[in-house]
Amino acid sequence: MRRVFGVIRVVAAGVIIAAIVGQLVYSLDVVPDVAHFLVNFFSYFTILSNALAAIALLVGAYFSFTVRRDPAWFNLSLAAIVTYMATTGVVYNFLLRSITLEQGRTLAWSNEVLHLIAPIYIVLVWILSPGKSPLRWSALWAIVAFPIAWAVYTMIRGPLVGWYPYPFLDPSQPGGYGAVAVYVLGIAGFIGLMGCAVVGLSRTRLLKG
Repeated sequence: MRRVFGVIRVVAAGVIIAAIVGQLVYSLDVVPDVAHFLVNFFSYFTILSNALAAIALLVGAYFSFTVRRDPAWFNLSLAAIVTYMATTGVVYNFLLRSITLEQGRTLAWSNEVLHLIAPIYIVLVWILSPGKSPLRWSALWAIVAFPIAWAVYTMIRGPLVGWYPYPFLDPSQPGGYGAVAVYVLGIAGFIGLMGCAVVGLSRTRLLKG
């Protein structure tokens, strides 16, 4: 069974990588400043979380082929990535699906993979893959570290370059920084709840098997 999950992880990682590269190439055809666009492209939380997911799936595939149980550090890393991908899926589909993002142009199939299919798959991987070890509740601090760092980076870089990856982070919107703070706090709370759910699931009998 572990080897089967290993093969599935490789295939899933390949699909995610193809979606990221496909969107990147599709956008590069129409952007005037390639260097500036590349930095912006890899400043999207969606792209970063999917890239981390692809890396984790490949690492997880290696462990599926070589050991009976995933190492504790990998379980923690995967738990964090599951949290980020679930957040990506929910935030995009409830807040951003009807909004055109400044990524040059959108490649339809890639968009669905990165914002819907991959997040659902990663959550299912966490629930169904064998070889998990239960996480301590203190793991939540490690899980939320990356989103906090990304938010700080985004809000510092935004005024310097006049660009924000998502419209709800732009203080020029109605409500200014107050509206931004509301969105950030709301999403932070959701990430915390998702992190609790992920850690809680790791402690169930189903995921320990």
